[in-house]
Amino acid sequence: MSSWTHLIRFEAVEDGRVHLGQLVDTSRDIGLDSVEGTPIKAYRLNGDAFNGTVTKQVLTVSKLLSPVSKEQCNYIRCLGLNYHDHAKEANMESPKAPILFTKPRSALADPYPSAVVIPKCAQDGSSDYEAELCVVIGKTGRDISEEEALNYVLGYTASNDVSARNFQFMTSQWSFSKGLDSSCPIGPVLVAPSTIPDPQTLSIKAIYNGNVVQDGHTKDMIFSIRQQIAYFSQGTTLEAGTIILTGTPAGIGCFRSPKISLNDGDDMRVEIGSIGTLVSKIRYDEV
Repeated sequence: MSSWTHLIRFEAVEDGRVHLGQLVDTSRDIGLDSVEGTPIKAYRLNGDAFNGTVTKQVLTVSKLLSPVSKEQCNYIRCLGLNYHDHAKEANMESPKAPILFTKPRSALADPYPSAVVIPKCAQDGSSDYEAELCVVIGKTGRDISEEEALNYVLGYTASNDVSARNFQFMTSQWSFSKGLDSSCPIGPVLVAPSTIPDPQTLSIKAIYNGNVVQDGHTKDMIFSIRQQIAYFSQGTTLEAGTIILTGTPAGIGCFRSPKISLNDGDDMRVEIGSIGTLVSKIRYDEV
Protein backbone atom coordinates (compact mmCIF):
# COMPACT_ATOMS: atom_id res chain seq x y z
CA MET A 1 0.00 0.00 0.00
CA SER A 2 1.10 3.58 -0.67
CA SER A 3 0.09 7.14 0.15
CA TRP A 4 -2.30 9.05 -2.09
CA THR A 5 -1.53 11.76 -4.65
CA HIS A 6 -5.05 12.53 -5.98
CA LEU A 7 -7.62 12.14 -3.22
CA ILE A 8 -11.38 12.14 -3.72
CA ARG A 9 -14.30 11.66 -1.36
CA PHE A 10 -17.30 10.02 -2.95
CA GLU A 11 -20.31 7.78 -2.73
CA ALA A 12 -19.61 4.40 -4.36
CA VAL A 13 -21.78 2.55 -6.83
CA GLU A 14 -20.84 -0.78 -5.29
CA ASP A 15 -22.17 -0.20 -1.76
CA GLY A 16 -23.73 3.29 -1.63
CA ARG A 17 -21.32 4.30 1.14
CA VAL A 18 -18.99 7.28 1.42
CA HIS A 19 -15.31 6.49 0.84
CA LEU A 20 -11.97 8.20 0.34
CA GLY A 21 -9.99 7.06 -2.65
CA GLN A 22 -7.00 7.58 -4.91
CA LEU A 23 -7.92 8.28 -8.54
CA VAL A 24 -7.03 5.37 -10.81
CA ASP A 25 -6.42 7.66 -13.82
CA THR A 26 -4.83 10.84 -12.53
CA SER A 27 -4.64 12.33 -16.02
CA ARG A 28 -8.43 12.80 -16.18
CA ASP A 29 -10.30 15.99 -15.29
CA ILE A 30 -12.91 14.29 -13.12
CA GLY A 31 -14.96 17.45 -12.75
CA LEU A 32 -15.66 17.33 -16.47
CA ASP A 33 -16.00 13.54 -16.39
CA SER A 34 -18.72 13.87 -13.76
CA VAL A 35 -20.72 16.28 -15.93
CA GLU A 36 -20.28 14.16 -19.05
CA GLY A 37 -21.16 10.89 -17.33
CA THR A 38 -17.72 9.34 -17.88
CA PRO A 39 -17.08 6.59 -15.28
CA ILE A 40 -14.67 7.59 -12.48
CA LYS A 41 -12.69 4.88 -10.69
CA ALA A 42 -10.74 5.11 -7.44
CA TYR A 43 -8.62 2.85 -5.26
CA ARG A 44 -10.23 2.74 -1.82
CA LEU A 45 -8.26 4.40 0.97
CA ASN A 46 -7.72 2.77 4.35
CA GLY A 47 -7.79 5.39 7.12
CA ASP A 48 -8.31 9.11 6.64
CA ALA A 49 -6.82 11.82 4.43
CA PHE A 50 -4.10 12.60 6.95
CA ASN A 51 -2.58 9.13 7.31
CA GLY A 52 -4.51 6.82 5.00
CA THR A 53 -3.00 4.25 2.67
CA VAL A 54 -4.14 3.23 -0.78
CA THR A 55 -5.50 -0.30 -1.25
CA LYS A 56 -5.92 -2.30 -4.44
CA GLN A 57 -9.72 -2.35 -4.19
CA VAL A 58 -11.26 -0.34 -7.06
CA LEU A 59 -14.58 1.43 -6.55
CA THR A 60 -16.79 3.34 -8.99
CA VAL A 61 -17.93 6.87 -8.17
CA SER A 62 -21.69 7.47 -8.10
CA LYS A 63 -21.42 10.98 -6.60
CA LEU A 64 -18.44 13.26 -5.98
CA LEU A 65 -18.24 14.99 -2.59
CA SER A 66 -16.02 17.77 -1.28
CA PRO A 67 -12.59 16.23 -0.56
CA VAL A 68 -12.76 17.62 3.00
CA SER A 69 -15.99 17.05 4.93
CA LYS A 70 -17.61 19.55 7.29
CA GLU A 71 -16.67 17.25 10.17
CA GLN A 72 -12.96 17.27 9.20
CA CYS A 73 -12.84 21.03 8.64
CA ASN A 74 -12.35 23.09 11.79
CA TYR A 75 -11.86 26.55 10.25
CA ILE A 76 -12.04 28.24 6.85
CA ARG A 77 -9.66 31.19 6.47
CA CYS A 78 -9.93 33.39 3.39
CA LEU A 79 -7.84 36.10 1.80
CA GLY A 80 -9.28 39.24 0.28
CA LEU A 81 -7.55 41.34 -2.37
CA ASN A 82 -4.60 38.99 -2.91
CA TYR A 83 -3.96 39.36 -6.65
CA HIS A 84 -2.33 42.42 -8.19
CA ASP A 85 -4.80 42.56 -11.10
CA HIS A 86 -7.79 42.21 -8.75
CA ALA A 87 -6.56 45.10 -6.60
CA LYS A 88 -6.18 47.15 -9.77
CA GLU A 89 -9.73 46.41 -11.00
CA ALA A 90 -11.06 47.37 -7.56
CA ASN A 91 -9.09 50.66 -7.67
CA MET A 92 -7.46 49.77 -4.37
CA GLU A 93 -3.84 49.78 -3.25
CA SER A 94 -2.19 46.43 -2.66
CA PRO A 95 -2.51 45.57 1.04
CA LYS A 96 0.55 45.68 3.29
CA ALA A 97 -0.58 42.55 5.13
CA PRO A 98 -2.97 39.71 4.22
CA ILE A 99 -6.64 40.69 4.59
CA LEU A 100 -8.35 37.89 6.51
CA PHE A 101 -12.01 36.96 6.71
CA THR A 102 -13.56 33.65 7.63
CA LYS A 103 -16.37 31.34 6.57
CA PRO A 104 -18.16 28.84 8.84
CA ARG A 105 -17.72 25.21 7.93
CA SER A 106 -21.45 25.12 7.17
CA ALA A 107 -20.53 27.06 4.00
CA LEU A 108 -18.78 23.98 2.53
CA ALA A 109 -20.49 22.56 -0.55
CA ASP A 110 -19.92 19.53 -2.77
CA PRO A 111 -19.03 19.72 -6.46
CA TYR A 112 -21.37 18.66 -9.27
CA PRO A 113 -23.81 16.90 -9.25
CA SER A 114 -24.62 18.85 -6.07
CA ALA A 115 -25.65 22.47 -6.56
CA VAL A 116 -24.56 25.76 -5.04
CA VAL A 117 -27.82 26.92 -3.48
CA ILE A 118 -28.34 30.69 -3.28
CA PRO A 119 -30.56 31.50 -0.27
CA LYS A 120 -33.53 33.84 -0.63
CA CYS A 121 -31.73 36.70 1.15
CA ALA A 122 -29.09 36.75 -1.63
CA GLN A 123 -31.43 36.39 -4.61
CA ASP A 124 -31.10 40.09 -5.36
CA GLY A 125 -28.85 40.09 -8.42
CA SER A 126 -25.66 40.49 -6.37
CA SER A 127 -24.49 36.87 -5.91
CA ASP A 128 -20.98 36.62 -7.33
CA TYR A 129 -18.18 34.15 -8.01
CA GLU A 130 -14.47 34.16 -7.09
CA ALA A 131 -12.24 31.41 -8.50
CA GLU A 132 -9.59 30.49 -5.92
CA LEU A 133 -6.87 27.98 -5.17
CA CYS A 134 -7.76 26.18 -1.94
CA VAL A 135 -5.09 24.94 0.48
CA VAL A 136 -5.81 22.25 3.09
CA ILE A 137 -3.51 22.12 6.13
CA GLY A 138 -2.31 18.60 6.90
CA LYS A 139 -0.61 18.94 10.27
CA THR A 140 -1.08 21.25 13.21
CA GLY A 141 1.47 24.03 13.70
CA ARG A 142 2.12 27.44 15.21
CA ASP A 143 4.63 30.19 14.35
CA ILE A 144 5.47 28.38 11.12
CA SER A 145 8.30 29.88 9.06
CA GLU A 146 7.93 30.65 5.37
CA GLU A 147 10.68 28.12 4.67
CA GLU A 148 8.74 25.33 6.41
CA ALA A 149 5.25 26.44 5.40
CA LEU A 150 4.62 24.07 2.50
CA ASN A 151 5.56 21.10 4.70
CA TYR A 152 2.27 21.73 6.53
CA VAL A 153 0.12 21.42 3.40
CA LEU A 154 -2.01 18.31 2.96
CA GLY A 155 -3.07 19.21 -0.57
CA TYR A 156 -4.52 21.68 -3.03
CA THR A 157 -7.93 21.86 -4.67
CA ALA A 158 -10.22 24.34 -6.43
CA SER A 159 -12.74 26.56 -4.67
CA ASN A 160 -15.28 29.28 -5.33
CA ASP A 161 -15.73 32.09 -2.81
CA VAL A 162 -19.42 32.71 -3.54
CA SER A 163 -20.20 36.23 -2.32
CA ALA A 164 -23.39 38.22 -1.68
CA ARG A 165 -22.16 41.65 -2.78
CA ASN A 166 -25.05 43.75 -1.47
CA PHE A 167 -24.44 42.37 2.01
CA GLN A 168 -20.67 42.77 1.53
CA PHE A 169 -20.82 46.44 0.61
CA MET A 170 -23.03 47.31 3.59
CA THR A 171 -20.15 46.83 6.03
CA SER A 172 -16.37 46.62 6.25
CA GLN A 173 -16.60 43.10 7.71
CA TRP A 174 -17.06 40.44 5.01
CA SER A 175 -17.61 37.20 6.91
CA PHE A 176 -21.42 37.26 6.82
CA SER A 177 -21.69 38.15 3.12
CA LYS A 178 -19.27 35.38 2.20
CA GLY A 179 -20.32 32.80 4.78
CA LEU A 180 -23.84 31.90 3.70
CA ASP A 181 -24.69 28.21 3.41
CA SER A 182 -23.30 26.66 0.20
CA SER A 183 -20.91 29.60 -0.38
CA CYS A 184 -17.73 27.49 -0.34
CA PRO A 185 -17.79 24.67 -2.90
CA ILE A 186 -14.44 22.88 -3.11
CA GLY A 187 -13.08 19.98 -5.13
CA PRO A 188 -13.37 17.75 -6.93
CA VAL A 189 -9.91 16.33 -6.17
CA LEU A 190 -7.30 17.12 -3.52
CA VAL A 191 -3.83 17.01 -5.10
CA ALA A 192 -0.82 16.25 -2.91
CA PRO A 193 2.21 18.60 -2.67
CA SER A 194 4.35 15.82 -4.18
CA THR A 195 2.45 16.49 -7.43
CA ILE A 196 2.34 20.29 -7.01
CA PRO A 197 5.68 21.18 -5.36
CA ASP A 198 5.25 24.90 -6.15
CA PRO A 199 1.68 26.26 -5.83
CA GLN A 200 2.72 29.56 -7.45
CA THR A 201 2.87 27.88 -10.89
CA LEU A 202 -0.84 27.29 -11.53
CA SER A 203 -3.24 28.85 -14.03
CA ILE A 204 -6.67 29.69 -12.63
CA LYS A 205 -9.88 30.40 -14.53
CA ALA A 206 -13.54 31.04 -13.83
CA ILE A 207 -15.93 29.93 -16.57
CA TYR A 208 -19.50 31.27 -16.42
CA ASN A 209 -22.05 29.60 -18.68
CA GLY A 210 -19.24 28.58 -21.05
CA ASN A 211 -17.45 31.95 -21.10
CA VAL A 212 -14.08 32.56 -19.45
CA VAL A 213 -14.60 35.47 -17.04
CA GLN A 214 -11.43 35.15 -14.94
CA ASP A 215 -8.07 34.15 -16.40
CA GLY A 216 -5.25 34.47 -13.90
CA HIS A 217 -2.18 32.76 -12.48
CA THR A 218 -1.10 32.06 -8.92
CA LYS A 219 2.29 33.71 -9.57
CA ASP A 220 0.33 36.99 -9.51
CA MET A 221 -0.58 36.61 -5.82
CA ILE A 222 0.44 39.52 -3.60
CA PHE A 223 1.12 37.11 -0.72
CA SER A 224 2.33 33.63 -1.67
CA ILE A 225 1.06 30.43 -0.08
CA ARG A 226 4.21 30.29 2.03
CA GLN A 227 3.63 33.84 3.26
CA GLN A 228 -0.02 33.19 4.02
CA ILE A 229 0.67 30.14 6.18
CA ALA A 230 3.48 31.92 8.03
CA TYR A 231 1.34 35.00 8.63
CA PHE A 232 -1.78 33.15 9.78
CA SER A 233 0.20 30.95 12.20
CA GLN A 234 1.81 33.83 14.11
CA GLY A 235 0.80 33.23 17.72
CA THR A 236 -2.12 31.18 16.32
CA THR A 237 -2.46 27.43 16.07
CA LEU A 238 -3.27 26.29 12.55
CA GLU A 239 -4.97 22.94 13.04
CA ALA A 240 -4.93 20.03 10.63
CA GLY A 241 -8.07 20.28 8.54
CA THR A 242 -7.93 24.06 8.25
CA ILE A 243 -8.95 25.29 4.79
CA ILE A 244 -7.41 28.42 3.28
CA LEU A 245 -8.98 30.21 0.30
CA THR A 246 -6.07 32.13 -1.16
CA GLY A 247 -7.67 35.01 -3.07
CA THR A 248 -9.03 35.59 -6.56
CA PRO A 249 -7.69 37.17 -9.76
CA ALA A 250 -9.41 39.95 -11.73
CA GLY A 251 -12.73 39.43 -13.47
CA ILE A 252 -15.29 39.08 -10.69
CA GLY A 253 -18.88 39.71 -11.72
CA CYS A 254 -19.54 42.96 -9.86
CA PHE A 255 -16.61 44.73 -11.58
CA ARG A 256 -17.47 43.63 -15.11
CA SER A 257 -19.40 45.70 -17.62
CA PRO A 258 -22.13 44.63 -17.85
CA LYS A 259 -22.14 43.08 -14.40
CA ILE A 260 -22.55 39.33 -13.97
CA SER A 261 -24.46 37.69 -11.15
CA LEU A 262 -25.16 34.05 -10.31
CA ASN A 263 -28.71 33.13 -11.28
CA ASP A 264 -30.86 30.04 -11.02
CA GLY A 265 -29.72 27.44 -13.56
CA ASP A 266 -26.28 28.93 -14.24
CA ASP A 267 -23.20 26.79 -14.85
CA MET A 268 -20.16 28.01 -12.88
CA ARG A 269 -16.73 26.40 -13.16
CA VAL A 270 -13.31 26.95 -11.60
CA GLU A 271 -10.45 25.46 -13.61
CA ILE A 272 -6.98 25.22 -12.04
CA GLY A 273 -3.92 23.78 -13.77
CA SER A 274 -2.76 20.38 -12.38
CA ILE A 275 -6.04 20.06 -10.42
CA GLY A 276 -8.91 20.17 -12.90
CA THR A 277 -12.36 21.70 -12.88
CA LEU A 278 -14.74 22.39 -10.02
CA VAL A 279 -18.19 22.41 -11.62
CA SER A 280 -21.16 23.96 -9.80
CA LYS A 281 -24.74 24.30 -10.97
CA ILE A 282 -26.49 27.29 -9.42
CA ARG A 283 -29.89 26.80 -7.86
CA TYR A 284 -32.11 29.34 -6.10
CA ASP A 285 -33.41 28.17 -2.75
CA GLU A 286 -37.20 28.18 -2.61
CA VAL A 287 -37.44 28.02 1.20
